[in-house]
Amino acid sequence: MGIFKKYSNRMVWLSMSMFAAFLVGCSSSSSSGTTATAAAVAPTVIATTPDSNATNVPSNRKIVVTFSTPMNAATITTGTFTLSTGGNPVAGTVAYYNDRTALFSPDANLTDSSVYTATITTGAKNVAGTALAANYVWQFTTGVTPDTTNPDVNSTNPLAGAINVPLNRTITATFNEVMNPADINATTFTLVTSTGGIPVAGTVSYLGTTASFNPTSDLNISTDYNATITTGVKDLAGNAMLVNEAWTFTTGTLIASGPNPVNLGTAINYAVLAKTGVSTVPNSVVTGNIGLSPAARVALTGWSEVYDGTDTYATSAQVVAPFRLYASDLVGGTTSADLSTAVLNMQAAYTDAAGRTATSAATTNVGSGTLTSLTLTPGVYEWGSAVTIPTDLTFTGNATDVWILKVAGTLDMAANRTVILGGTALAKNIFWQVSGGVTIGAGTQFKGIVLGQTAITMGTLSTVEGRLLAQSAVTLNATTVTQPAP
Repeated sequence: MGIFKKYSNRMVWLSMSMFAAFLVGCSSSSSSGTTATAAAVAPTVIATTPDSNATNVPSNRKIVVTFSTPMNAATITTGTFTLSTGGNPVAGTVAYYNDRTALFSPDANLTDSSVYTATITTGAKNVAGTALAANYVWQFTTGVTPDTTNPDVNSTNPLAGAINVPLNRTITATFNEVMNPADINATTFTLVTSTGGIPVAGTVSYLGTTASFNPTSDLNISTDYNATITTGVKDLAGNAMLVNEAWTFTTGTLIASGPNPVNLGTAINYAVLAKTGVSTVPNSVVTGNIGLSPAARVALTGWSEVYDGTDTYATSAQVVAPFRLYASDLVGGTTSADLSTAVLNMQAAYTDAAGRTATSAATTNVGSGTLTSLTLTPGVYEWGSAVTIPTDLTFTGNATDVWILKVAGTLDMAANRTVILGGTALAKNIFWQVSGGVTIGAGTQFKGIVLGQTAITMGTLSTVEGRLLAQSAVTLNATTVTQPAP
């Protein structure tokens, strides 16, 4: 995952690269030395399964850790990744997959109703030799019921039946739970032509809840393809899919610019999705579902909800019908997936975006973090600290082009500003991955999918064309949120 393809001998790509370099030069910023600086940045743990403080964890599951950057596999061992309970070590094996995923497999099932402590020590180092700044320690508690549920694929990109798919896109599938990365490979995830069944050469990877098939070369023009994930894939408890997941799509004629899009999985069913709370100062207007988990309905504030008779969902005058509000203590969910899976997919999408590599030095630390009157072409942009947007910001490209903006700090956009879409660029293809808080100023017109590790706060009378997906809380203030078409 996170592979940015370079298409040599293509005038389109050459032109885009030259324009990107010109853009950065106009921003009066310098990116010299950023590669060396980035190498010295300490890696971090950005996701774990189970989550920190998780309860009722099935005793027959393996433990997974995802890092912020590729790690030195030789440093990911039973000495640097440990599990204990009551001060006693748990015997197991450690493996490392796909550059950023570590897997701890206990030799036997864990003990029911017990507190476990997992640790990644500073002996773990990235490929540049930089260690974690401090030990990463988290705890979880097992339950009494083992995991016997079979996993399933709940989202693919391209979708089944999709047409005019760009020739240079990676094929992805998102699962409804975290899978064992050891089982996802070129044998269990394949791509062939629909006519003749000719295999497509490519590499397979897995991160978060998403498996990716990256073709070695561009796909053929106007051709039907069959993608298949077999029952050889298993979840962390060893449960396999019951049937193969197979789907067909048709390519078009275009080469898309920028990275592969981030697969949101079932998080795409929500305009606003959060883990700890979703509040509004009336009257906001949300066109799309609102989801909240693991927090309960009490953390939906300001909505004046009306709950249906079966306690499945709520409606609100601030949520445009037929869309609804869902919370973890309601018995329902969206029609395509339950809420807990959507949150899991949201976290996986954040992890995916965080792992993408900046397109070039020209897209690293643009404007030194201050984006003033810039026009951004497709690509992966990365900042090692906070980003502020004091002026309008323009994205220019085609409907198939993608932007990923990685911010290793807070993101702040000033009041009464606008994110402008130039050409035929679409809001659904702009992904903001932000590790700190996101604050959008009053009256500002914002666009894109926000993948926030912390809180997202919208100013008075601000608008969003996109989605607000936060791993803590979302706060609206007479805000208009309109989800883009899938």
